[in-house]
Amino acid sequence: MSLGNREVKRPRTGLPAGFGVLWITVATDLVGFGIVFPLLPLYAKHFQASPAVIGAVVASFSAAQVIFAPLLGRLSDRYGRKRVIVLSMIGTALASVATGLAPSLWVLFAARILDGASGSSVAVARASVADVTEPGDRARLFGLLSAAFGVGFVIGPALGALAALGGERLPFLVAGVVAGVNACIAAWKLTETRHANDVQPIHEDRMQAPAVQPGRNRLLWWLAVSFLLTVAFSGFETTLPLFVNGRFGTGLAGIGVIFTAVGIVIVCVQVGLIKRVVRALGEPSGIRVGLSCVLLGLVVLSQAHSLVGVACAVGALALGQALTAPMLAAVISACRSAGASGGVLGTQQGIVSLARTAGPLAGGVVFAVLGASGSYLVAAALVGVALVAAAGRRDRRLSPDG
Repeated sequence: MSLGNREVKRPRTGLPAGFGVLWITVATDLVGFGIVFPLLPLYAKHFQASPAVIGAVVASFSAAQVIFAPLLGRLSDRYGRKRVIVLSMIGTALASVATGLAPSLWVLFAARILDGASGSSVAVARASVADVTEPGDRARLFGLLSAAFGVGFVIGPALGALAALGGERLPFLVAGVVAGVNACIAAWKLTETRHANDVQPIHEDRMQAPAVQPGRNRLLWWLAVSFLLTVAFSGFETTLPLFVNGRFGTGLAGIGVIFTAVGIVIVCVQVGLIKRVVRALGEPSGIRVGLSCVLLGLVVLSQAHSLVGVACAVGALALGQALTAPMLAAVISACRSAGASGGVLGTQQGIVSLARTAGPLAGGVVFAVLGASGSYLVAAALVGVALVAAAGRRDRRLSPDG
């Protein structure tokens, strides 16, 4: 595929040209997110916010993504991936600085909404990968991009903790500097993978409705699977600290160790295992295996009466999530041509953000009403519905063996 006057070739590493720069850009963006996210609830207390308002401040980021991630994905289809990624980084930089300098709660809300509206870098980065790779290789590369989450959540909180020694506002200013520098590097180094002559007419879907209807139905089906899985998994993430603390007396340090282990498992699976699973099973079957692991983990967790049982359950959950997320992104991107993947991947990010808004709220309510065992069985039921939906699809793998 031609990129302007440059030719995209697959180097011997098995990675498309420019992928390393793209990965570093995404990882750096997530380092900034890792600085902000853990400290935000405590920072909001600076404005005398109640717990409910603090929850709204945190949720405003995801709520903004529900609206803006699909829009920015479509803009990247029309105007180019690089422009939207750089714009996203600039928005994140401004939002982080505004968060750190916020004089009032309303400014804090506005800053978090701006950050969420700008937060489409992962979806657009995946679309950029889809532009230059065959469908069958996308799950592996999406997995490598997803591994950037783990890197961000290892480095980001550590930087935030160090910056917090200089005052409660400093971490957010540091996050703004990180995003600003990242925007400059992205503008300088990133290769554009989407060009004006690739753009389809804006009315294409209407003119070819019968032809694209099967792809649209397939897209809606897999988006529903993604939504159900994310609601269940985000509910688990929210209530696990309450569960292990209440049942086993595990403190903050122990809970931190558990989540660090989850991150390590996810990174290792997405870096080292995705390619083998896709080669052996194909993406649709791999999704079903991943959902089965999440379902098993939730059922085991609901009956866990020892930390060993919790460890086994959490391991199965992390394995399943690590397998399923990049494969879902791969099959969703294949529901449209590579040049139009920004819109569908942005839509998926919006759906996931909606699920990450609803999941913790629903998970907390169900946990309070039914207790730990009941809440994890409800989450398992949601994943069971997603598994049935995935099993109902007879989609072929995106590539032949090997």
